Amino acid sequence: MDDNNASGGESAPRWTAPPTLKERTAVQRAVDRLLDELAPERAVTRADRPKAAVERHRTPRGCILQAAAGAVSVSWFPDADNDVALGELQVVAWRGTLSRPGSADRSEGAVVVKELVLRPIEGQPGEKGAQTWVWRALDGTTYDGDQLAAHCLALLELQMEGQQ
Repeated sequence: MDDNNASGGESAPRWTAPPTLKERTAVQRAVDRLLDELAPERAVTRADRPKAAVERHRTPRGCILQAAAGAVSVSWFPDADNDVALGELQVVAWRGTLSRPGSADRSEGAVVVKELVLRPIEGQPGEKGAQTWVWRALDGTTYDGDQLAAHCLALLELQMEGQQ
């Protein structure tokens, strides 16, 4: 019996050492870059912001891209420091309006249209030999940060057009 593979079809060995602090920090930077591309941090102001076709909201561990007919949420769930995995990124396409965390505005609710779960894996070394991270979906599809951001925006575009 082969117990070297983790459950769920993951290819990571089960009995290896936990990721290093350097690896965890590099993955967190990759998550931050993705979130900054999708929903950049905004300066706090007292003035009302003009309504946009897509409202971009940051959360402590993710972001929400809300359009009139649908939304896309991106959430990062880091694993425990002593876990072999680094964490997972969940991208969910929604039909309807999402209620933001901490918001008193509770609308009818949104319905999940599509969900994508991704795990960070080491990519090819980048410029100056620095290690890069890419995102692997459960079906084996891989995305670099730019490709994943484009995929999230394409999911939102489909919701805006009323498609699934």
